[in-house]
Amino acid sequence: MKLRWDKFLWCIRLAKTRSQAAELLSKGKVKINGEQVKPAREVKMNDEINIHRNTAVFTYKVVGFTDKRVGAALVVSFITDLTSEEEIEKFKAYQAAQRVYRQTDGKPTKKDRRELDDFLENWN
Repeated sequence: MKLRWDKFLWCIRLAKTRSQAAELLSKGKVKINGEQVKPAREVKMNDEINIHRNTAVFTYKVVGFTDKRVGAALVVSFITDLTSEEEIEKFKAYQAAQRVYRQTDGKPTKKDRRELDDFLENWN
């Protein structure tokens, strides 16, 4: 069975759309066996996929083929997760930082500004 990388990444739910999968491959965010590949390259058994997401690198191994998008529960029959605990912790830390950042509107309140001014005045 011949299968393109962009379609495979979409089928196993590592990308939301096929065009996003092709873009990830073209930009080098996804590496196959440690090297950048084009979206049209053929998927082979036991290929290793490295996906760079924010600060972490997720690693998977191809163990099966599918040309149709599968449900989340069935993904484990096509890839195995080889991601280290360290990388998962880096990704969780990034998500936590983003969650805290999104809770504010990005600028200090009047009280925050006063506290900052007091701190800077007393710094010297």
